[in-house]
Amino acid sequence: MKVAEVKNDNIRLGGFAVKLGPILAVVGIVFLVLSAVLGESAGWNTFWKSYLVGWMVTLGLALGALFFVLLQHMTRSGWSVSVRRLAEGIAKNLTWLWMLFVPILVLVLKGDGEILYQWGDTELMQTDHLLHAKAGYLSPTFWSIRAIFYLVVWTVIGTLYFKWSTAQDRDGDIKWTHKMQKWAPICMILFAFTQSYASIDWMMTLQPKWFSTMFAVYFWASCMCGFFSLIILLARFLQNTGHIQKSITTEHYHDLGKWLFGIGVVFWAYIAFSQYMLIWYANLPVETNWYMTRQLGGWGPVSLLLLFGHFLLPFVLLITRWTKRWRSPLPIIATWLLLMFFVDIYWLVMPVVPEAALDTATSYNELATNITNAEIGYGFSILNFTCLIGMVALLLGGTLMNLRKCNLVATADPRLNEALQFENA
Repeated sequence: MKVAEVKNDNIRLGGFAVKLGPILAVVGIVFLVLSAVLGESAGWNTFWKSYLVGWMVTLGLALGALFFVLLQHMTRSGWSVSVRRLAEGIAKNLTWLWMLFVPILVLVLKGDGEILYQWGDTELMQTDHLLHAKAGYLSPTFWSIRAIFYLVVWTVIGTLYFKWSTAQDRDGDIKWTHKMQKWAPICMILFAFTQSYASIDWMMTLQPKWFSTMFAVYFWASCMCGFFSLIILLARFLQNTGHIQKSITTEHYHDLGKWLFGIGVVFWAYIAFSQYMLIWYANLPVETNWYMTRQLGGWGPVSLLLLFGHFLLPFVLLITRWTKRWRSPLPIIATWLLLMFFVDIYWLVMPVVPEAALDTATSYNELATNITNAEIGYGFSILNFTCLIGMVALLLGGTLMNLRKCNLVATADPRLNEALQFENA
């Protein structure tokens, strides 16, 4: 296929896909308002935990897209030009996603952060010797300043790369390619720093005594699993609605499937096992309690679901090249892994370490027998779903509205011809 033929490939969003964006945005707003209403009866602790799960899922998908865009420019990749605009459309949501974090920021700055974060309790931070050493880092003011910095960095990078890429469609000037390549390494360093510390600040400190040097990498791998699943599904949706039929080929799905398999399944499992193994081997109570909680009560089956559903099953399905090239099985696998990404974030955020029960138990069997699901934060609420649906709907609606402003393929990129003629070895 030649570059000139791309213009005949329906690269402008139209039809039902155009109408779906605003509909999804309205659905998202309705579900978030519903969540706030239900929070009064379901309990604010449950509401804020569910809200954080939805936020981290939505943010993770956008950050995965931003990483992919930066990486393609750093490596001057040619194969990905056909699919890169879809990733840019997802990452562009970072322009407004910060607004969903404002309620959490206000909660912490008002002094009510203990509803969500233990370190929000000033008295506890002063009396507990383990937490007292972290009081400076986890002060509401310093935590909020860092959060604002992360959000500003992502907003600026996501906005600029979408602006520069679409500007090239209009004037065809190669200067935009050079500019995006020039700034990609610096932006990638900023991305690595902000994504790592944000995962620590917003999720790891939910249990402030626990720590892991591998947590940020684990979260990144999980985000990449979610992103590659989403972009595969987005590409199939657009093709099913009559768009980009020729620009994205079986070869591109094959490569996206390899990324999903390599990072979203294998690397994720490697980091998950490495973190677990090192903490198990060290056998320090301040570290093992985090995993102990996730083996008790209802969290045990969820942990097994991640083991089999996030690794073993998709590993078997994706290890062959044929499932990555067949356009029907790959979206089904991607849908399943997107679900596992949701479960993974839920598993990271919702459990509560029962410190009193752990301190008084004389054996694991005694602890497992006497502990209740309520003590470890296990239990499904309708808020778990309304918050998640609301935020994901906003992300998807925002993505479609971003893409209707531009071509679905970077038509003036100098490497587009390489993407159109790309073949896997």
